[in-house]
Amino acid sequence: MRWLGGRESDNVDDRRGSGGGGLLVGGGIGSVVIAVIVMLLGGDPSEVLNQRSSEPAASSAPAGPQADDGAASFTRKTLASTEDVWTKIFADQGERYPAPTLVMFRQVTQSGCGTASQASGPFYCPADQKLYIDLSFYDELRDRFNAPGEFAMAYVIAHEVGHHIQKQLGIMDKVDALRSQLSEKEYNKVSVRLELQADFFAGVWANHAQGQSISIDKNDVESALTAANAIGDDRIQQETRGTVVPDAFTHGTSAQRVYWFSKGLKTGDLKQGDTFNSREDSNL
Repeated sequence: MRWLGGRESDNVDDRRGSGGGGLLVGGGIGSVVIAVIVMLLGGDPSEVLNQRSSEPAASSAPAGPQADDGAASFTRKTLASTEDVWTKIFADQGERYPAPTLVMFRQVTQSGCGTASQASGPFYCPADQKLYIDLSFYDELRDRFNAPGEFAMAYVIAHEVGHHIQKQLGIMDKVDALRSQLSEKEYNKVSVRLELQADFFAGVWANHAQGQSISIDKNDVESALTAANAIGDDRIQQETRGTVVPDAFTHGTSAQRVYWFSKGLKTGDLKQGDTFNSREDSNL
């Protein structure tokens, strides 16, 4: 993967230097003490530990060079590329694209959806419309999922931006409204379609970015497909449980994820990404 210009986004909240080893950003040891007291009095300590401050956490850039500065710069460039692509796509439809903020952190921080941790992996929080990523996930992508390469990393960021697109289009709110109406099994099926559409949107980004902000070849595409294949529900369940339980899927199979990312990459056409009503991947 080669950058064509390589603009870095300013929509980044770099919290890598904001107490990465602490329990909560903005919470600290005081929150732990209070939580213990609440527990001893018979209360629920999680209410204290998960309580969000009414004021947003201050952005604080790390002091001095950091080991993951290269990954941080790459993340900023990828986010900038998604901003350029989606701004144009929205503009072509007469709409304004409200770019999301990406939060980079270490170990743990606080999000509008509760505590964000290294273990949670990259995610999008619709409550505050921000992306959260502990940059060590790139190492996990390489070491655990055997998906090295910059474009595999870019795919992960573009997938989370895809969820932001769903939020802007009203798709995520419609899906969330179904949570109380469906059984867990049925809602999981809807969740799978939501995730597959985010994969499709990641492919759409790559299609439009090619030749504009990035230059990719077949090896780059293979690395992204490897990542999509490696983090499918079936692969992860087989690895962690030793068996596959389709009713518990929330992200789709490896083959489905590869299919929809590839379709977005090939077509670049938003209209072809209705994963909710399409069953063209039913045999995968």
